[in-house]
Amino acid sequence: MSRIGKMPIILPANVTLDQTTEGDVIVTGPKGTLRQWVDSCITISQNELDGKKVVTLTRNSDQKEVRSKHGLYRALLANMVKGVTEGYSKNLTVNGIGYKLAVSGNKLTMNLGLSHPVNVEIPKGITVSLPSATEIKVEGIDKTFVGQFAADIKAIKPIEPYHGYGIRYSDEQVHLKEIKKAGKKK
Repeated sequence: MSRIGKMPIILPANVTLDQTTEGDVIVTGPKGTLRQWVDSCITISQNELDGKKVVTLTRNSDQKEVRSKHGLYRALLANMVKGVTEGYSKNLTVNGIGYKLAVSGNKLTMNLGLSHPVNVEIPKGITVSLPSATEIKVEGIDKTFVGQFAADIKAIKPIEPYHGYGIRYSDEQVHLKEIKKAGKKK
């Protein structure tokens, strides 16, 4: 039995989980609605335990492919429940001389020491804010979209290994290389 797959998902009072006949699972909460397709080899059941709604996932067979999907779909559904109640966020830090950030409408404009400003269109379902002059906060209800958009922003200007200039996650540690030193002549 999958350690992740057998763990129940506790639904908060303001969250509903519905299944369609096509195999889609729809999770609705205070922040929005998410939809995920679930393979027919996984059975989803909702029960009541100690006054709380609990969702459990069971698999129909013990084949290797089915076992691998058990934990996957449980994790995806748990992420959806957390997303519609709390949401997800990624914080990025921009480090560099003269680097500037601006958000206007659905565009993020970054001056990163390149010959031109970089304009990034913010997709629907994601909000971008600038808590300070050197920070970017990406928020949304879908963990995958938030993480992918933050990674796309980070890839625009990777960290330079000698001074640490570039875009990085706020909790990421950067190991700087030692700068070459003038050698002594013997």
